[in-house]
Amino acid sequence: MEVRAKKFLGQHFLKDENIARQIAESLTGRTSHVLEIGPGMGVLTKYLHANELLDFHAIEIDSESVVYLHDHYPKLHVIEGDFLALNLSELFTQPFAVIGNFPYNISSQILFKVFDNRNQIPEVVGMFQKEVAERVAAKPGSKTYGILSVLLSAFYDIEYLFTVHEHVFNPPPKVKSAVIRLRRNDVDRLECDEALFTKVVKIGFNQRRKTLRNALKQLGMNMDEVPADLLAKRAEQLSVADFVTITQKVK
Repeated sequence: MEVRAKKFLGQHFLKDENIARQIAESLTGRTSHVLEIGPGMGVLTKYLHANELLDFHAIEIDSESVVYLHDHYPKLHVIEGDFLALNLSELFTQPFAVIGNFPYNISSQILFKVFDNRNQIPEVVGMFQKEVAERVAAKPGSKTYGILSVLLSAFYDIEYLFTVHEHVFNPPPKVKSAVIRLRRNDVDRLECDEALFTKVVKIGFNQRRKTLRNALKQLGMNMDEVPADLLAKRAEQLSVADFVTITQKVK
C-alpha cells in the first residue's frame, strides 16, 4: 500500500512501511504523551495508535486527511489545525514528545517552536529534508553548523539516526530525507540572559563571514570584557559554551 508523506515539492508517497515503523520506534519513551504533526493518511499513525501505553494526539491541517483519520482511527484525538498556531500548554498539561514526517517547507519553524517550548517537549523524532537534518545535528566547525544547531544543542542531545533515500517514495522527490532525534538534556537554563543569547547567535550566523567582533557591532554594546580570541572567530567556529561566555560579557 502506498501511504502519503508530507511533501517538499509536489506530492510523494512513502512506499516502505519499514521506514515508517523505524520512525515510530525511534521514540525512547521519555513520556507517554505524544503529538504527531501532519499524520496525513496515517503512515506513522498506525504504529503509534497501536501502542496502548501512549496518550496519543495528532494535528493535521488538511481537512481531507482529518476525515480519513477519523474514519480509520475513530478513537484518535485528531486536532484540525496548524501546529505553529497551536497553544501547546492548553493541549498538554504534562511534558509530551513530538513526532512526524514534517512538512519540509515549515520544518525549521517547527523546530523553533520546539525550542520556545523546550521545557514542555522532552523528545522529538522527525523526518526532515536531509540538508535540514544535517544542519540541526551539525557540530562547531562544520559548514552546515548554524542557528538551529546552537539553539537546539544548548538544550537537547541531537542524533542523526538514518538517511531516507528517494526511491522509497513514489514519485521519487528530488531531495533525500533523514530522520533525527532530539532528547532534552539536563540544562534547565543557560547561565546568561537567554533572550540576548538567542539574539547573539542569530546575529553571528546572519553575518557568518564576519568575525563576531564585526558581526556584533550592530548591538551597540561594550565588548571590552569579551575574550579577544572568541571575538576573532566566526560564528560557525563557536560552541554553545562560547556563545554563553560572549553573552555574559557584553554590556
